[in-house]
Amino acid sequence: MSDVDATFSAHTPMMQQYLRIKADHPETLVFYRMGDFYELFFDDARKAHRLLDITLTTRGSSAGEPVVMAGVPVHAVESYLARLLKCGESVAVA
Repeated sequence: MSDVDATFSAHTPMMQQYLRIKADHPETLVFYRMGDFYELFFDDARKAHRLLDITLTTRGSSAGEPVVMAGVPVHAVESYLARLLKCGESVAVA
Protein backbone atom coordinates (compact mmCIF):
# COMPACT_ATOMS: atom_id res chain seq x y z
CA MET A 1 0.00 0.00 0.00
CA SER A 2 1.42 3.40 -0.97
CA ASP A 3 1.64 6.32 1.47
CA VAL A 4 -1.19 8.05 -0.41
CA ASP A 5 -3.44 4.97 -0.17
CA ALA A 6 -2.63 4.63 3.53
CA THR A 7 -3.53 8.29 4.08
CA PHE A 8 -6.87 7.91 2.29
CA SER A 9 -7.77 4.49 3.75
CA ALA A 10 -9.00 6.00 7.03
CA HIS A 11 -11.69 7.91 5.12
CA THR A 12 -15.05 6.82 3.73
CA PRO A 13 -15.05 5.74 0.06
CA MET A 14 -16.80 8.99 -0.96
CA MET A 15 -14.25 11.10 0.90
CA GLN A 16 -11.40 9.03 -0.58
CA GLN A 17 -12.69 9.89 -4.05
CA TYR A 18 -13.00 13.58 -3.17
CA LEU A 19 -9.51 13.68 -1.62
CA ARG A 20 -7.97 12.05 -4.71
CA ILE A 21 -9.63 14.64 -6.95
CA LYS A 22 -8.48 17.43 -4.62
CA ALA A 23 -4.92 16.04 -4.55
CA ASP A 24 -4.85 16.29 -8.36
CA HIS A 25 -6.15 19.89 -8.22
CA PRO A 26 -4.80 21.44 -5.00
CA GLU A 27 -5.23 25.09 -6.07
CA THR A 28 -8.74 24.59 -7.43
CA LEU A 29 -12.07 24.79 -5.60
CA VAL A 30 -13.66 21.37 -6.10
CA PHE A 31 -17.47 21.22 -6.33
CA TYR A 32 -18.44 17.60 -5.61
CA ARG A 33 -21.96 16.48 -6.60
CA MET A 34 -23.93 14.90 -3.77
CA GLY A 35 -27.55 14.38 -4.80
CA ASP A 36 -29.22 17.75 -5.34
CA PHE A 37 -26.20 19.74 -4.12
CA TYR A 38 -22.63 20.48 -5.04
CA GLU A 39 -20.56 20.36 -1.89
CA LEU A 40 -17.15 21.72 -1.00
CA PHE A 41 -15.11 20.32 1.87
CA PHE A 42 -12.44 21.46 4.32
CA ASP A 43 -10.41 24.50 3.13
CA ASP A 44 -12.47 24.74 -0.09
CA ALA A 45 -15.61 25.03 2.04
CA ARG A 46 -14.04 27.75 4.17
CA LYS A 47 -12.97 29.71 1.10
CA ALA A 48 -16.37 29.36 -0.59
CA HIS A 49 -18.03 30.49 2.63
CA ARG A 50 -15.88 33.64 2.61
CA LEU A 51 -16.28 34.43 -1.08
CA LEU A 52 -19.90 33.44 -1.61
CA ASP A 53 -21.40 34.07 1.83
CA ILE A 54 -22.79 30.52 1.97
CA THR A 55 -23.32 28.56 5.17
CA LEU A 56 -20.32 26.74 6.61
CA THR A 57 -21.15 23.65 8.63
CA THR A 58 -19.84 20.23 9.60
CA ARG A 59 -21.30 16.86 8.76
CA GLY A 60 -20.20 13.65 10.35
CA SER A 61 -16.56 12.75 10.48
CA SER A 62 -13.95 11.18 8.27
CA ALA A 63 -10.75 9.66 9.64
CA GLY A 64 -11.96 10.76 13.07
CA GLU A 65 -12.15 14.46 12.18
CA PRO A 66 -15.28 16.57 11.59
CA VAL A 67 -15.95 17.20 7.90
CA VAL A 68 -16.20 20.96 7.31
CA MET A 69 -18.49 21.57 4.36
CA ALA A 70 -20.53 24.09 2.42
CA GLY A 71 -22.87 23.47 -0.47
CA VAL A 72 -25.02 25.01 -3.16
CA PRO A 73 -28.09 23.57 -4.89
CA VAL A 74 -27.53 22.00 -8.30
CA HIS A 75 -30.08 24.34 -9.90
CA ALA A 76 -28.10 27.40 -8.75
CA VAL A 77 -24.52 26.20 -9.24
CA GLU A 78 -23.88 28.19 -12.44
CA SER A 79 -24.37 31.53 -10.70
CA TYR A 80 -21.99 30.52 -7.90
CA LEU A 81 -19.38 29.30 -10.37
CA ALA A 82 -19.65 32.57 -12.31
CA ARG A 83 -19.10 34.58 -9.12
CA LEU A 84 -15.99 32.56 -8.25
CA LEU A 85 -14.58 32.89 -11.76
CA LYS A 86 -15.18 36.64 -11.61
CA CYS A 87 -13.10 36.65 -8.39
CA GLY A 88 -10.28 34.93 -10.29
CA GLU A 89 -10.76 31.51 -8.69
CA SER A 90 -10.25 28.20 -10.48
CA VAL A 91 -13.06 25.69 -10.07
CA ALA A 92 -13.60 22.03 -10.91
CA VAL A 93 -16.93 20.24 -10.97
CA ALA A 94 -16.95 16.54 -10.07
